[in-house]
Amino acid sequence: MKKESLNIETRLVHGSKGGDVHTGAISFPIYQSATFKHPAVNESTGYDYSRVQNPTREELENTIAALEGGTAGFAFSTGMAAIATVFHLFSSGDHIIVSDDLYGGTYRLFEEICKKNGMEFSYIDTRNIENVYQSVKSNTRGIFIETPSNPMMKVTDIEAFSKFAKTNNIVFIVDNTFLTPYFQRPLALGADIVLHSGTKYLGGHNDTLAGFVVVKEEKMKEKIELLHKTIGAVLAPFDCWLILRGIKTLGIRMEKQQENAIKIANWLRGKEQVEKVYYVGLQDHEGYAVSQKQATGFGAMISFVVKKAALAEKILKNVKVISFAESLGGVESLITYPITQTHASIPEEIRKGLGIDEGLLRLSVGIEDVNDLINDLEQAIKGEE
Repeated sequence: MKKESLNIETRLVHGSKGGDVHTGAISFPIYQSATFKHPAVNESTGYDYSRVQNPTREELENTIAALEGGTAGFAFSTGMAAIATVFHLFSSGDHIIVSDDLYGGTYRLFEEICKKNGMEFSYIDTRNIENVYQSVKSNTRGIFIETPSNPMMKVTDIEAFSKFAKTNNIVFIVDNTFLTPYFQRPLALGADIVLHSGTKYLGGHNDTLAGFVVVKEEKMKEKIELLHKTIGAVLAPFDCWLILRGIKTLGIRMEKQQENAIKIANWLRGKEQVEKVYYVGLQDHEGYAVSQKQATGFGAMISFVVKKAALAEKILKNVKVISFAESLGGVESLITYPITQTHASIPEEIRKGLGIDEGLLRLSVGIEDVNDLINDLEQAIKGEE
């Protein structure tokens, strides 16, 4: 039976090779070696030096490429290393169109490093394709989006953007961290490159850092391959193994996390202290219809606004089951204060324009019992009174 014909739940469990073909080990081995012996001059086992390739990393890269439906995958030391490497595809004078709502670290990369190297950026609300038509220039070479976006959960029509990018010979890049290939596959919708912070849902246990790039076309594979081995921000063998192990349970984790998230989002909407709830799985979310068209699930990320900044601070201080911590996507529920944590690098006027203020909280829903999570939020809210 061809692996491509298997359902994604099965492919998640078995990975690329389905274990070690040499020993029969079900768990793919950790090849903790920096270098490899050559049989003779001008001969190679296929592995020479682990920065260039390592068997454990190769298994992980082939797994993520297959899950995303790409030609090749590349594993990086962090998600930011993956994004930074991709932006070496562009040159001084190139113009990039970017989602106006995105992770603060990505914004910092663009504004403090890429701009210094001569790149130009336009930040637009990508919910409306018309904004792209108005922003494109003769030197536009790339479009970079998050969908759903971080932290305001804006949804972009991937297929519409990919058609525009293809017509205008623009590289279209999608950060798929929030939904993963389990729920959304941008390459199938026309994207050229998919990015992930593998630290999040792919790893799933808040125990390692990782980043991924998956490309659609062979010519792009060659470009990223050169950058990957030359810049060298590659993922170490042990971390590759941790992510491989995490991917095996991605499906059941995301289903449970989504199930919890829908219940919590609806519960939050019933609280008088909560002014607004941003969750793509709510039917009145403005991106609900687009999400239904291009994804098979809504994920487990919720942002919500409380009516008083003091209440936000009290919730962060009082939560006991949920942890007040940065990051997302793990089995443990985490709550984050974007204004001082994930989005502190974004200028205040931009944050406020997006709605990232003192009342906004971001919740990454884990796999705990949903009633325990709701009860924890309840007691944390009451702690303000």
